[in-house]
Amino acid sequence: MDIVVITTIITSLFVVIGVAEPLAARLRLPFSVILALLGIVIGLGATFFLDTDLTDALNPGAQAIIDLPIRSDVFLYVFLPTLLFQATLGMNLRRMLDDWMPILMMAIVAVIVATLSIGYALSWVSTLPLVACLLIGSIVSTTDPSAVVSIFRSISAPRRLSRIIEGESLLNDAAAIALFGLFMSFVMLGRPNPLLSEALGQFPLLIVGGVLTGLLTARMTVWLMAFVDRWEMAQVSISVALPYLAYIVAEQSVGASGVIAVVAAGLTLNLTGPGRLSPVAWANLQEVWDLLAHWAGALIFILAALLIPRLLEGVQPSDLGLLAVVVLAATLARAAVLFGLLPLLTTIGVSPAVERPYRTAMLWGGLRGAVTLALALAVTESTHIPLETKRLVGILATGFTLFTLVVQGTTLRTVITKLGLDKLSPLDTALSRQVVAVALQSVREDVARTAENYDLNHEIVRNEAKRFSERLDEAVRDAEDSAEILDRDRITLGLIALAGAERDSVLARMRERTMSSVLSEKILSDTDRLIEGARTGGRIGYHRASNRSVVYGKSFRIAVFLNNRLRISFPLTRLTTDRFERLLMQRLILKDLDGFVRGRIRRIHGRRVAELLDDLLARRFDAVETALDGLRLQYPGYAEKLERRFIRRTALRLEEREYTVMREDGLVGEELYSVLMQEVAARRAMSEGRPVLDIALKGRDLVRQFPLFSDLDKASLRKLSRALRTRHANAGDTIISKDEFARSVFFIASGAVEVEFGRHTSRLGRGEMFGQLAMLSKQPRRVSVRALSPSTLLVLDEVRFRRLLRRSEAMRKSVKMSANKRNIDPTVLDLDGPSDSSEKRPSY
Repeated sequence: MDIVVITTIITSLFVVIGVAEPLAARLRLPFSVILALLGIVIGLGATFFLDTDLTDALNPGAQAIIDLPIRSDVFLYVFLPTLLFQATLGMNLRRMLDDWMPILMMAIVAVIVATLSIGYALSWVSTLPLVACLLIGSIVSTTDPSAVVSIFRSISAPRRLSRIIEGESLLNDAAAIALFGLFMSFVMLGRPNPLLSEALGQFPLLIVGGVLTGLLTARMTVWLMAFVDRWEMAQVSISVALPYLAYIVAEQSVGASGVIAVVAAGLTLNLTGPGRLSPVAWANLQEVWDLLAHWAGALIFILAALLIPRLLEGVQPSDLGLLAVVVLAATLARAAVLFGLLPLLTTIGVSPAVERPYRTAMLWGGLRGAVTLALALAVTESTHIPLETKRLVGILATGFTLFTLVVQGTTLRTVITKLGLDKLSPLDTALSRQVVAVALQSVREDVARTAENYDLNHEIVRNEAKRFSERLDEAVRDAEDSAEILDRDRITLGLIALAGAERDSVLARMRERTMSSVLSEKILSDTDRLIEGARTGGRIGYHRASNRSVVYGKSFRIAVFLNNRLRISFPLTRLTTDRFERLLMQRLILKDLDGFVRGRIRRIHGRRVAELLDDLLARRFDAVETALDGLRLQYPGYAEKLERRFIRRTALRLEEREYTVMREDGLVGEELYSVLMQEVAARRAMSEGRPVLDIALKGRDLVRQFPLFSDLDKASLRKLSRALRTRHANAGDTIISKDEFARSVFFIASGAVEVEFGRHTSRLGRGEMFGQLAMLSKQPRRVSVRALSPSTLLVLDEVRFRRLLRRSEAMRKSVKMSANKRNIDPTVLDLDGPSDSSEKRPSY
């Protein structure tokens, strides 16, 4: 076909894409459904004008559309990598990890269940071999939940539910296409009834090979993009090559799943890209990929829809019965996962609760789309597939896709309306009123400043201000005095607004480049948890979410174990540096929120809610400050280095802003402006690197700050710092249990603990020790100790503690004082301990 004709058709399709979006909004139908319907109309129209005797004027154009070289390779090698790659770039992966179990269940298990259900159902009612039926099942098992996602977003569905559906859509395609390739090979090899274990046994190999290929390809690409960091267009160009290279290498060289490789490459770039690229370059890259994915998604739907008349050629009445079997089996399989497996996962505590109306909407929203048609086209193009199998694959896949698009797609919004999901809850209604009230308050202040600056007519200003004030007062009354909102819901609204303001502050600092992109993503994930926690759990949910950024996680504890036991310090150094910078930025951001609470929150929700939120904010600030003080104590001077780095970044941003203003005012020419900005960029590059943290050196500094070790010489302090093990405890963690035998002594480096002895309790803080009395009295512990706040403890075993006790008079005095406080006679304590041959060596 002539290149001019192809170019003309493609450009015309772009016009169709531009018209389809407003048409979908006008008809209140999913965008993908409109695109598919327009494609079908174009395909049927071309066929009609070729066969009709009414006119021959449109025959050249109709013939060009019919002869358009649309092959399955175009969908799988050109469009699909773009769609999958962009989807991974736009995901909040750190939040996705919170819901990895339901996502995997919906994406992988649901695909396998649907494939097996449809395959075995067809084999019972048709003459096709089992492997051909399983091939059909894998083709139609991939869903296109983009319509459901867009509708859920329009009705303010919970973000967690939207994340589960988005994760399903991404991994669903990968799993289905991997199964398709597996069963396709069996059909082409003439294996009518392969063993299920044989088929599923090859599945992990496809996944592992794809993951490794995508990971390695992405790592090399990220390194290359960082190498050309001064040229943003070059970085974007390299990123465009990444998904196609990963797909082709996996499919053609490794023999693995190209779809899995693209997903792995996108996830790797999502995790590592923000830390290697500048915020502006990363934002531009995402914008380019959003546009590419929009075009690819629209073209793949229209071009696939053009094939529908061709794929439905030769349909017979008996095929409708088989189509009904496919529809019924697919629906029942998806229902089994949604109403059987998901509630089971919720019961055992590994999945968030998904309400029945939402599960019903997800069931009806299991639309099939262009990927299903592309896979069916690949079967019909193969010369190694029997003709009857190709005919039924084309008819059943196309018919099922049409059923989901025309029947389910057009009625999806009606179903959602019947389920009541399009109605705002009382809490969401109050939240919308709060947004209006806050916005109008800001508008009134801005209008007042504008009238004053431009010296407008005072009478006109007063009249307009009076009208605006009436509207504002009404909005404030609606937000504050809504009768159907309980007090706890008002507090929840305030917490949501507070978390939203915190998120805006993080985004502002990210735009100003005073915070790295990697750190921004982590803190944004924290703020998203705050918003979600407040919406679902109110004050308790907000408090639980806020604690996650302060407490020591599992990864931190593993890093401490590696450092203490195996002397592998890199993970602990990295996590400690991240924690230092994260807490420091949280402290600055929380300080910014004081004005928001005392200003807008107080005006909208009243003094009582504002005071309560102010108290919650103060507690968060104290928790962050306590954790930061603990790090400062362990690593003195490092916080000052980070603060100095922050000030330098802020100064560079202000300098850059001044140069921009001067250029806009005509005070600086383009040539000089370019030179000045290059100098700023060079200084910013020098300030990007974080200061190096030396854990071993800071450990010795920490030991020197304990008064208990004041009489030890430098050599003994150095050996003691090597012998001490670090333990991190979160608030509420039990450190010592009653009736256990003492094997260690604990020194509090930061935080506080509570000692419970019978009905009496006492608190110990920084610089104090515990656990020594039970050890020296050779009795089981009579107390239990738990952490009151995130605490850092230094642990010394019994042998080394006894050696220390024999050499340190200050330590002996401290032990005797603690015994007197507990009414224990110091003479019953074994302060000298058994002598050993190593006594002369100051080894700790």
